[in-house]
Amino acid sequence: MDPEFEGSHCQTQGLLAPTPEYLASVPVFPLIPNLKKDLTGLADTALSWQQLTASDINFAVVRPLVFKYARLENLAVVYACLVVRAHFVSAAESELAYAGVILSRANLCEILAMKLLGQFASSKIQLVAVLTASWSPLAGASQEIRNQVKVALGGDENNLNEDQCALEMAIATKAKAFLSSPVVQTVVDDIYSGRVVFSMPAIRSVLADNYKPRAIEIYDYRKAPFLDHYRLRVPKYGAILEFLKFALLLLTFILCLSSQDLHRMSNFEIIFVVFAIAFTLEEYTASKEHGWQIYIANMWNVFDTAFIFIFLCYVFLRVKGLVQDDALASEWAFNVLACEACILFPRLAFFAIKNNIIVIALRGMIADFVFFMGIAAICFSGLLFTLHTLAGDKWSVRGIAWLMVQIWFGNTYLSFGQASSFHPVFGPILMTGYAALSGTLLLTILISILSNTFARIDANATQEYLFQFAIATIEGVKSDALFSYQPPFNLLAFAILWPASLFVSARTLHSANVFLIRVTSFPILVAIGLYERFFTGDKGLRESGKDAAQSIYNSLPRQLKNMPILDALMGANANDVYDALFDVDFEQHETQLFFDESDEEHRLPELHSLLSRDTLRHRRPLSPSSGRGSTSPLRESHSRQRSPSLPRRALPPMIQTSVSAEVPSLSKQSPLAKLFTPHSIRQRATSQFDGSPMQHIQQTDATLKRLESLLEDARNLPVNRIRDEMKELQERQARIETLLMTLTRGMRNESTHVARHGTIS
Repeated sequence: MDPEFEGSHCQTQGLLAPTPEYLASVPVFPLIPNLKKDLTGLADTALSWQQLTASDINFAVVRPLVFKYARLENLAVVYACLVVRAHFVSAAESELAYAGVILSRANLCEILAMKLLGQFASSKIQLVAVLTASWSPLAGASQEIRNQVKVALGGDENNLNEDQCALEMAIATKAKAFLSSPVVQTVVDDIYSGRVVFSMPAIRSVLADNYKPRAIEIYDYRKAPFLDHYRLRVPKYGAILEFLKFALLLLTFILCLSSQDLHRMSNFEIIFVVFAIAFTLEEYTASKEHGWQIYIANMWNVFDTAFIFIFLCYVFLRVKGLVQDDALASEWAFNVLACEACILFPRLAFFAIKNNIIVIALRGMIADFVFFMGIAAICFSGLLFTLHTLAGDKWSVRGIAWLMVQIWFGNTYLSFGQASSFHPVFGPILMTGYAALSGTLLLTILISILSNTFARIDANATQEYLFQFAIATIEGVKSDALFSYQPPFNLLAFAILWPASLFVSARTLHSANVFLIRVTSFPILVAIGLYERFFTGDKGLRESGKDAAQSIYNSLPRQLKNMPILDALMGANANDVYDALFDVDFEQHETQLFFDESDEEHRLPELHSLLSRDTLRHRRPLSPSSGRGSTSPLRESHSRQRSPSLPRRALPPMIQTSVSAEVPSLSKQSPLAKLFTPHSIRQRATSQFDGSPMQHIQQTDATLKRLESLLEDARNLPVNRIRDEMKELQERQARIETLLMTLTRGMRNESTHVARHGTIS
């Protein structure tokens, strides 16, 4: 095959998306033990991230591994690196003695994954396939290996089909540097905005619709149907719909609490319960789709989980109150439900400030606060038991615990006022010690911990935000059919399609699913279709409206244009001028800054070599027709066509003699300088081609004689005198060094003699 054709064929193949058959045939398992072996042998020292990314480690360790595994051209190598990282991270938690070394290997896996991902960055489709294709860790393994893994998992065959993509593995292993790298964020941003379309196989879904799995492709609204139900799974549109969903849920929640009835359910309460159940089903489906580890990594899902827990407590108490006609249980149910406001209001407000550093650091600070409070409660449980034993029947456990909580949060007066009620001797001692520990020492430690947590997250704020953004994007691309329905229509779809999936074919289930999605989400699909065709496609409507507004603004008087409001709306005039500069069509001669190369008078100096006498003697004579006009027609044409708008500038007298880059000298030029100036060289070069051959020889002989005379003059220059002076200086230096050596030798002999004389005496 022709190499050129073969190269173009490979390039064309690289632009196409990998087929599902090809992805299924990629061997994944052989990569995992080889990567583990190489990384274990190379990294045997605890190194920080800065040390691992240093140039010496990069060239000595990382680059050889990158070249070794890049030759395989295996799309699953990035996924395999992250699988090995997951192994090292879990091993570091169990082997604390070698945790530093093992974490260094885990970080090295992340660095290697980032480097190997750059090998696939030349093709956008291939890059997306590396990050989003679902890989099985046992692909390419022998049947014996599969049986051993099956036995280790308890003999369940379904556990062997836990396929994941590289992005999911990066989230599970908290590879924040990998996820925040520009190459990964390019793909994540394309997935979030819907420019890249793909679908994961629904394996762990509540309602799976795998009849038509979509291959990886670049979305084009011209080829897609107007009512494209797959656009409901785009994370960008999902975020907008999620905001509207929470706003509607908050509205029904407020209406439910405003119309409380202890003996029966009101209409607003029924609507709220339906929306809350639909929301619970959606969150349960999301946690099952990607797994609890990825679901809980999103800090917003922590709020959603707390909302579901409080709602289930409300449902339990409310059902008990209605069935048993217990007004107290119903009252407690509404009291518990009122606590939902502590979650719903901030959850909705955080949509506007979700990129703020305080919001990003909130999850880590809450986790550290809860952990520290738990440790403190365990530590002070012994004091609680001691005080209860000393007080006897005077204090209950609940009363002592509440008193300790008040003292913990700053009410130290109670520790001194109630101390003697526990015991006249030990009571004041114990309560004073507890007040000192809780109010001073432990509270200071808590503030320090939260400050360090905030400072750590603030230093990596961009990385933490991109990590959360990647989690939200992957969660938005869900394959479960229920995610295409907005609450409360997902309850209707679940009630109809889930029983039907048990006995109908996959084609029938897919057709019914598409019909229900388009019916229940018809206004949303119409809005998305219009938006993508008239606002994000060719941007015709938006650009035409902007141009019309700009023309109206330009037609206004100058006094109105300078109004601050209009200037803020339309933009500053200076920016318009700067933008317009690059929209103007200009000719080349209008912007020509430097002269043409044919302009000999202003050309930069070049290195010329004079023809030797032998060369001139053996050179064939030029024909009369090959004179100056025939040898340089291009130069003459350029000089004639030069624009008259750019006249030649007259150079100062001191600079006209030389156009070199050297600083011009004000002194008189030497004979050699006069000889080798560009002007004199050019004169001699042009004069060589004028006249007859005899004239050429005569001119050459004259030039050589002139050179000989110049060399004779050069012999009389003060170079020889300078050389003699330098030789004399060297001789003087040698004599001075000899004299110094003699003097120091005498001093050394004298000191030695004195030392010996002192020893003898």
